[in-house]
Amino acid sequence: MSGKEQFASIKTSYSIEKAFNCITKIESPQKKSNGKFIQKIGFFLLGLSMIIVLVFLGSIVYFIVTKGMRAISWEFLTQVPKSAMTKGGVAPAIVGTLYLTLGSMVFAIPLGLACAIYLCEYSPKNVVVNIIRISINNLAGVPSVVFGLFGLALFVKFFGFGVSILSGSLTLGILVLPSIISAAQESLLAVPHSLREASLALGATHWQTIKKIVLPTALPGILTGVILSIGRVAGETAPILFTAATFYMRGYPKSVFSEVMALPYHIYALMTEGTHPEAQTQIAYGCALLLLILVLSVSSVAIVIRQKTKISA
Repeated sequence: MSGKEQFASIKTSYSIEKAFNCITKIESPQKKSNGKFIQKIGFFLLGLSMIIVLVFLGSIVYFIVTKGMRAISWEFLTQVPKSAMTKGGVAPAIVGTLYLTLGSMVFAIPLGLACAIYLCEYSPKNVVVNIIRISINNLAGVPSVVFGLFGLALFVKFFGFGVSILSGSLTLGILVLPSIISAAQESLLAVPHSLREASLALGATHWQTIKKIVLPTALPGILTGVILSIGRVAGETAPILFTAATFYMRGYPKSVFSEVMALPYHIYALMTEGTHPEAQTQIAYGCALLLLILVLSVSSVAIVIRQKTKISA
């Protein structure tokens, strides 16, 4: 190529670049203005959505607090029901709710975490594993009453545990197992693969890498799933209706094979089967407030633990 041809090519390229810059300068203010307008609309819609959610949430909390505070007293928290459940307290229901929540978490967390570790770290990448993951996600949407009937058939009847804390805890554990597995899987998959490679390069085994690197990094996300599961377990009525709950107890459960009172079922029983609706409705609102406080307290402890793990990580 001669010098003139090179000069002409450079000149042409420069002209095209100059024309492109001019067009960009002409169009960019309009695009920038449209982008800012769309951004403002997006922020407005997000803010409006947040306000709507907070209004509904605040209304529910305000309603429960104003109705339930009238029933709350030291006697209400520490005594058993009396006078056809029109007086006394709901201490057995509080204890029963804690037993069922603790028992279900003791069963569901280790099993769900082990399943998630296998699916994410050890299982082969094939169609069967994908089907298992889809099935787990689908189980999370199954109505809770179906799990209650399953627990009735398997734990109460087949294994002979009867209507007891053990049957209710196992049923509730199976109920939240898909949620815990899904949350744990998402957390494990979010850990950068470079951390695994670095650990293996330093001579650590696969299990040491999972135990020392992957799990501590994924722990905050896993705890988020556990927190949501605790809230669901504490508020479920249908599963324990068939497997664990009883309408009335004079005392406290003596073993894992004992029937138990629970706040969700106690609310249901007072509102549907009570013979003194005025007094029992007030007690039901008090139980609803206690259940709300119980869930928030347990969730707050889990949130504090999650924040500490984030800081240490």
